[in-house]
Amino acid sequence: MTMLDLCHDSLDGLSVGDALGAQFFVPGTSLAALRAGDLPDAPWPWTDDTEMACSVVDELRAHGAIDQDRLAARFAERFEPYRGYGGGAVVLLRQIREGVPWRVAARAAFDGNGSMGNGAAMRVAPLGAFYAGDHRTAALQAMLSAEVTHAHPEAVLGAVAVAVAASAHRSSSTELLDVVLDHLAESRVRSGIVRARGLLGVSVAEAAYELGNGSRVLAFDTVPFTLWVAATHLDDYPAAITACVEAGGDVDTTAAIVGGIVATHVTVPAAWLRRREPLPAY
Repeated sequence: MTMLDLCHDSLDGLSVGDALGAQFFVPGTSLAALRAGDLPDAPWPWTDDTEMACSVVDELRAHGAIDQDRLAARFAERFEPYRGYGGGAVVLLRQIREGVPWRVAARAAFDGNGSMGNGAAMRVAPLGAFYAGDHRTAALQAMLSAEVTHAHPEAVLGAVAVAVAASAHRSSSTELLDVVLDHLAESRVRSGIVRARGLLGVSVAEAAYELGNGSRVLAFDTVPFTLWVAATHLDDYPAAITACVEAGGDVDTTAAIVGGIVATHVTVPAAWLRRREPLPAY
């Protein structure tokens, strides 16, 4: 298997998690049915998580590394607001599409603080898979991919954490979290992952209570929980996605992050993959 193959596996895991997670914002879907193996009807449309991840993978496949100007252009040209982009992302991407330099637009967001949202983390697992085993390069490339839209350090470090986790595809649960922590500066994201490491073995409800479930749509409210789920269910993709659904919150994004990491260890069920809306041609 090549690293591009693993990258595509991660993209499948991310997009299926995203698309299935999004179904739980639709009336009539239930956790009990999912646990019983009763899947929502196909197709499962994917959201902005997948749309942006596809551009990241396209950039890596074409050039082997992230060029920030090219990636910003890809994001801006391809974004479809109906895919579930947040208001801040819509404004930012429209500004870039209209010619505002991405550095200016990203740094101006949120009164000049930059976004600390989970959007840079939600799309980055396939990048980590592309650099599997090379954690340092995964971290550096994740930073580049994040800065295009998220200027706040917490958001950038959230993306680094997810990418490094996906690059550690042969690690055990505790090894995976240790590798991630080795590549993070002090931050709320890092503090949350330290807590997550100490919570291995607790229930989903307790982990979500202690770490967050993405309901605030912030990196430090999302990434520690998703790494806890991934570390807890590295060998069971359905259980990992089900844990995200059980926790509630920003389910499509938590399931996208978790799915992208876990799919570097195990195969996405074929029945789930068939139900996902086809990915864009590019």
